[in-house]
Amino acid sequence: MSLDSNPRIFTVSRLNAEVRLLLENEMGIVWLVGEISNLTVPVSGHWYLTLKDSQAQVKCAMFKGNNRRVTFKPQNGKQVLVKARLSLYEPRGDYQLIIESMQPEGDGRLQQEFDQLKMSLAAEGLFAQTAKKPLPEQPRRVGIITSQTGAALFDILHVLKRRDPNLPVVIYPTMVQGSGAAIQIAQAIGRANTRNECDILIVGRGGGSLEDLWCFNEEIVARTIAASGIPIVSAVGHEIDVTIADFVADVRAPTPSAAAELVSRDLSTQLQTVAHQKRRLNSAMERYLSHQQRSLSAYQHRIEKQHPQMQLNNQSQRLDDLNQRLMNHIQQRLQRQQHRVENLTLRLNNLSPTKRISQDKSHIEELKRRLLDSMDRNLLMQRHQLALAAEKLDTVSPLATLMRGYSITHNQDGKIITSTKQVELGDNITTRFADGDITSTVTKTSELS
Repeated sequence: MSLDSNPRIFTVSRLNAEVRLLLENEMGIVWLVGEISNLTVPVSGHWYLTLKDSQAQVKCAMFKGNNRRVTFKPQNGKQVLVKARLSLYEPRGDYQLIIESMQPEGDGRLQQEFDQLKMSLAAEGLFAQTAKKPLPEQPRRVGIITSQTGAALFDILHVLKRRDPNLPVVIYPTMVQGSGAAIQIAQAIGRANTRNECDILIVGRGGGSLEDLWCFNEEIVARTIAASGIPIVSAVGHEIDVTIADFVADVRAPTPSAAAELVSRDLSTQLQTVAHQKRRLNSAMERYLSHQQRSLSAYQHRIEKQHPQMQLNNQSQRLDDLNQRLMNHIQQRLQRQQHRVENLTLRLNNLSPTKRISQDKSHIEELKRRLLDSMDRNLLMQRHQLALAAEKLDTVSPLATLMRGYSITHNQDGKIITSTKQVELGDNITTRFADGDITSTVTKTSELS
């Protein structure tokens, strides 16, 4: 019975190819946490490693085009979070992961939670521009929700005092970091809405790491901000820090000081309108770019599944495997040759003509001494010739001429005067002698007949 006549009978190559397609098409993208081990970086620039935990391990490959985007140096023993797709290395039949991105485990988990919550809330419409409440053009009272001992509060109060000292301020103190901070922030927003004594709220704190700012990425804070009847300005961290609270808030300020400037009266109404329109445009652009990025990622994933680059990556991995085997063979061959050379060297040393070598060394030392003597004599002769040349040069030196009683005269422009026709009455001229200069004024000129 031929293989072609019975499709249920597989060759090994066909089986591995079918299994690879099954893994890649059915499982898709997975996120995985594990410890790096057996990390190798061949000359091709690809990374090959094993991810393991206490009970299991899996082989992984991260090709050069993806590992260039990794912002830290992976090391054996380091815990990481990876985004990867399942595959099979057909030549060996090894089940493996093709890693597309890699992050340290702690930051990676927080970033993943951030992205998941952001997508979920965006899908609910909490980030929609239509849900944003306009800020009052002239606030009657400003509420500040932050730590009463943090630098952010003092920055806000300093700016408000400088720009609008008559604007009343109400402070709602709360924790802005650590366990329980998110609940306190949500309670402070609720308390401000219940008391209804402010017509705008600033919610924020100073800069910090992703973990430090995490309470502003909690869902309870996001939903409380969205449900607030008072317009809220989010002012968390520095300009580069972005939190979920920034997306939900009615307006995002890059810093607490910028939030204070935003809610205080200082510029004309026209400039305030322009700034508001700019913020709306930026928010719309962010949402548009975010949507386009998600679409691009989806298209890119579809292209990668059908792109010849996957075949090239597999061939490149196979080439790295063959190259490693070749290098191992060459190293073994070199070790055998090195051992043979060492044996021959030992035999040669046993037959070495030591006496002849000693004589040659003595002869070399004698030649060396004679060479040094010859160099010393030659150097002495060269020094003597140099002294004679210097003496001859000194005899024709302009300075030596001046020492014999001659002088050089030049006008105010620095040009040397060689004739009385070059000067006029009243001109200032300078005469240089061997020991200095004399400046004179021309009172009379005469020519030799």
